Amino acid sequence: MATEPTPQRTYRAACPNCGAPVEFRSSASAFAVCSFCKSTVVREGDALRKIGESAELFDDHSPLQLGVAGSYQGAAFTLVGRLQYKYADGTWNEWHALFASGRSGWLSEDNGRYVIAFDAPLEGPTPSATSLKAGAQVEVGGQTWSVASVSAAKLIAAQGELPAKPNLERGFVVSDLRNARGEVGTLDYSEPGTPRWSIGRSVAISELAMTGLAEQAEKALMGRAVECPNCGAALDVKLATTQSIACHQCHSVVDVSQGVGGDLKHYAQANGMAPLIPLGSTGTLALGKAALPWQVVGYAERCEIPESDEDEQTFWREYLLYHRSEGFAFIVDADDGWSWTMPLTGVPERAGSGVKHEGVVYRKLYDYTGMVTYVLGEFYWQVTQNQRTANTDYQGTGSAAAKRLNREQTGRGEQLEVVWSAGE
Repeated sequence: MATEPTPQRTYRAACPNCGAPVEFRSSASAFAVCSFCKSTVVREGDALRKIGESAELFDDHSPLQLGVAGSYQGAAFTLVGRLQYKYADGTWNEWHALFASGRSGWLSEDNGRYVIAFDAPLEGPTPSATSLKAGAQVEVGGQTWSVASVSAAKLIAAQGELPAKPNLERGFVVSDLRNARGEVGTLDYSEPGTPRWSIGRSVAISELAMTGLAEQAEKALMGRAVECPNCGAALDVKLATTQSIACHQCHSVVDVSQGVGGDLKHYAQANGMAPLIPLGSTGTLALGKAALPWQVVGYAERCEIPESDEDEQTFWREYLLYHRSEGFAFIVDADDGWSWTMPLTGVPERAGSGVKHEGVVYRKLYDYTGMVTYVLGEFYWQVTQNQRTANTDYQGTGSAAAKRLNREQTGRGEQLEVVWSAGE
């Protein structure tokens, strides 16, 4: 069980705006946000000075909260601060993790799992924000990375103790990079000049031995007042990560990524097939590791867009599965049978005309354009009407012929994202 790290020295002073106590657990932290009046303060000697104000946090019902303790690679840490960002597809959090050694790290979400990252120095030339394109390869810090996404973002709120001043005044570009070693790199262009660079790895909450989690976070979602903007039926949002939900009454797809107040974006959809596995069903599956109980939380019908009128159109059905510690996975019902797949943190490396991942060489099968035609349940990404994806499927070779990889590109224009998945 993780134990909360004991700080070398705790500094506490009164907020210069409201008088409430503001605590610093690390000597390296110069900034904090008052939990009472939301003033941003800077520590100057033995006094605090107000330098701004933070907006209210968007309540995303995350199980993470200030004071949560955990352990990463044997080192204990405590979550002492949070930065909340907004981009076109919703919001995300970066939690300031203070380690017992005084080192700072960042814990954030990544496709239903988590990434723990550390700031790193940038060596050598750095690509400009305008030169980054999703799917392209770039050199950063003397290593080759694949660009997963490039997004326009803005810091909208801050909380707790922070190692640097939170800048809520202007938007910026942020890019997520992946490599064949399973690492996640982030280029943050929020400050003029040299961008901030961090490197991290994917982790499950269970791996971090976390204590003090908001256990009622998902239950609290059920009390949230969410009405379908089309028919008025109550939408029962069960997961903290949900960005889109289909109304069980009229089947409209509702975007809840920007909060639940005001006008909610939505679209109507024609009825599809009833899922063979009902939403809410729970089953024990071994998806590449130990058998775990997974629950069906979403269902999507998809089809391939033929390149010509002479090509045969294919259809398949995907079931989105959820496990509280492991995140999300999919089981797929297609013409060639059932399979499963899970999002990857890293990316495969090129191997001739194919790719190589975890020692297995995969051959390219085909490229195709997919389209979402019908959905039910909840999804951790934004589902849009007739949403199209550019896909490439790969098959393992030799004794690994049952293994599969998929590269999927979503979005359009500058808001592109590339996600790799692995399964069999």
